[in-house]
Amino acid sequence: MRKADPFWSHYLHIHSPRAQKVIEERLQQSGLVILDGFSTRRAVIDFAERIMDLTPHRDSDPDGLTTIRDTRRHAHLAGYAGLTNGEVAPHTERAGIPTPPRLMLMVCGTPAAHGGTCLLTDGRSVHTEIAARMREVAVALAKPRTAFFGAADGHATQVFTEHPDGRVSLRLRLDGLARFSPLVQPHLPMLRAVLSTHQIPLKLAAGQGYLLDNHRWLHARTAFTGLRLFWRALGEPRFVLPRGFAPLSGFATPSATSAEGLS
Repeated sequence: MRKADPFWSHYLHIHSPRAQKVIEERLQQSGLVILDGFSTRRAVIDFAERIMDLTPHRDSDPDGLTTIRDTRRHAHLAGYAGLTNGEVAPHTERAGIPTPPRLMLMVCGTPAAHGGTCLLTDGRSVHTEIAARMREVAVALAKPRTAFFGAADGHATQVFTEHPDGRVSLRLRLDGLARFSPLVQPHLPMLRAVLSTHQIPLKLAAGQGYLLDNHRWLHARTAFTGLRLFWRALGEPRFVLPRGFAPLSGFATPSATSAEGLS
């Protein structure tokens, strides 16, 4: 990774001195760490278990990791884009449950022959631009229960949730399992445009990965060819991690809902 890379300041080798402490500090400050040094699947599990209490997923294996690859069985199934070779839209992992896991670790085992680039979007940047340029859009996106994510057993929520301490969490998906109220639907093209503006590509080699605050960052992926293989871990941090992000001064959404947890 070169210093010209936009993620250079987030980079860390997992065997660096004080790696655990540095990871905690960076997650608290920016919600993201780019990692290197994963030699095996076992190394991914060992690292994940030091950082978080693993949360089981519908598609996870017995060891707690989810193998992300093209299964050739999930094409055209809503909610299964990650298990195909197609693109994946920006989203919060497990947006359709009452409280999505706080942390997500994604590690490259085998890169794609072509494509398969990870795409990351900082929710704080998205919130800042929308609140600065389109105040009414920020207010609409923070109205309670204006979005429903998931299948029939999904969860009614909103894109931006303001907590009692003033911090803001982001929750979003834009696939076939996302529905929005008429109040929000007119603003979706603008939201998509802002997401695209702040989306940053991240090409990972074997043994590299990223760890992010799932209540702040959105992740996505481009389509690919070849035998791309990634491992994903979800869980709750084993350290203090404030929810979401602190909005820039003057950009809080006054009509946002206060939430106990992430509504």
